[in-house]
Amino acid sequence: MNDLKKILKSIYPLPDQSVALMEEKISFIKLKKGHLLMQAHRLEKHMYFISSGVVRAYADSERGEITFWFGQEGEAVLSMASYVMDIPSYENIALIEDCELYKIEKQDLQQLYNEDVHLANWGRKLAEYELLKAERRAISRELMSATERYAKLLAETPNLIKRIPLKYIASYLGITQVSLSRIRKGN
Repeated sequence: MNDLKKILKSIYPLPDQSVALMEEKISFIKLKKGHLLMQAHRLEKHMYFISSGVVRAYADSERGEITFWFGQEGEAVLSMASYVMDIPSYENIALIEDCELYKIEKQDLQQLYNEDVHLANWGRKLAEYELLKAERRAISRELMSATERYAKLLAETPNLIKRIPLKYIASYLGITQVSLSRIRKGN
């Protein structure tokens, strides 16, 4: 669980005893590509951390699937609606690759927050980071062109682009695969 410690401490610096409390409640799982980790309209009772692999969050709409975000090694995977408000999620989260994940039950996490101030601060910081990521995605979708968003995705996560099917990247950018091909030819 060495990479788990690294993942946890990347969110907020935790003393080793707080990490040990988390590790007692976390299990390690392996799931296959295509597995639906979270399903829309269900109350999600777990949070995950990606040890290896890639996931995507999406929702179904009249225009088809709309991809909101991708997650890769070191990132948390959770439904903020379920995590914060205890309501059903709006998104599906599916594995794009075989994944190794760390899994913790929300109920256990809430108990740890009540028992350990360092973990409570860690949870607050996690929520703040997730809020900022959502805000950045929303602002970029409104203020940047698809070409600019693709260039940003390429600059910030160049190895991730190689691991994601083009149809999901196009969906994330809000364009067709044909338009994405034109953008890629221009870069």
